[in-house]
Amino acid sequence: MRATVMYGAGDVRVEKVPDARLVERTDALVTITRACICGSDLWPYKKMSRSETGRRMGHEFIGVVEAVGADVRSVKKGDVVVAPFLWSDGTCVFCQEGLHTSCLHGGGWGSPGVDGGQGEAVRVPQADGTLVVLPVGRDDARMASLLTLSDVMCTGHHAALAAKAGPGRTVAVVGDGAVGLCGVIAARRLGAEQIIMLGRHPDRIALARRFGATDIVSERGEAAIERVRALTGGLGAHSVLECVGYDESTRTALSVARAGGAVGRVGVPQDSTVPLASETFFRNITISGGPAPVRAYIEELLPDVLEGRIEPGRVFDRVTNLDGVPDGYCAMNEREAIKVMIEF
Repeated sequence: MRATVMYGAGDVRVEKVPDARLVERTDALVTITRACICGSDLWPYKKMSRSETGRRMGHEFIGVVEAVGADVRSVKKGDVVVAPFLWSDGTCVFCQEGLHTSCLHGGGWGSPGVDGGQGEAVRVPQADGTLVVLPVGRDDARMASLLTLSDVMCTGHHAALAAKAGPGRTVAVVGDGAVGLCGVIAARRLGAEQIIMLGRHPDRIALARRFGATDIVSERGEAAIERVRALTGGLGAHSVLECVGYDESTRTALSVARAGGAVGRVGVPQDSTVPLASETFFRNITISGGPAPVRAYIEELLPDVLEGRIEPGRVFDRVTNLDGVPDGYCAMNEREAIKVMIEF
């Protein structure tokens, strides 16, 4: 079969790899029908050291079950399924607590011995705990939005929950990528009264407004902080979603939070320390977040997608096939695309 392999910064190839196959009794074999490129895939695209063997890429996909292991009970051949960006058994103590990202028997796509999501097929370990059956056909018109449930919509939701977004609260979203845009959807869905998007790309700003942003701040640094404070009566936002991961974006997020507010961090940190430790301590700011336990959120968000109450699939502004994946990485890296969907 063919799949995406990264060999180093800027070096993405589509190559023949060993066919995906069942290995464990708890596995499912899934033929991928749609996948996508994630903003977090751009970190290795920018920084990955040269590798002779390469790294299998992709962690967001929808597909059709082709076969299941002898112990699999919740999915069957022919089911259309969505997979979270990490696989998990669904039964360990952390999964039972809704923290599937810390599953004692889980792991990540593209790790040694596991297929990546940007390929023609994938072996799904712990299929019963991982896969969610979708009550749709493989070419349903809502497929783009359903695909976001594998990561970005659930990650935006996680950021909003960590930041305690809710009715009557002001929310600031730092980062206008797909996760930040889905964070706008999540904040509105949770009842936020004012949603401030910090971003500067016209196409993304337009989409943020469509998703429910009430205010746009295009400045950066101190100017952005001052602007958010001006929009919030000088107090700052109750809830801040940090959806980038850079030091500057984290500083901005912490600075625009009001005293007693909360910051939900879902941008993969690119620095080893959290800035403004003393300032946030003395202002009683809660700092929370991390990788979203997507498997815990899919069933909650799925009805809203199926019934058209939210349309996170609008973050996909470019569609390609498997051969076009290297160009898709380049387009996202150059900010020529918000998020690229791959159709098979």
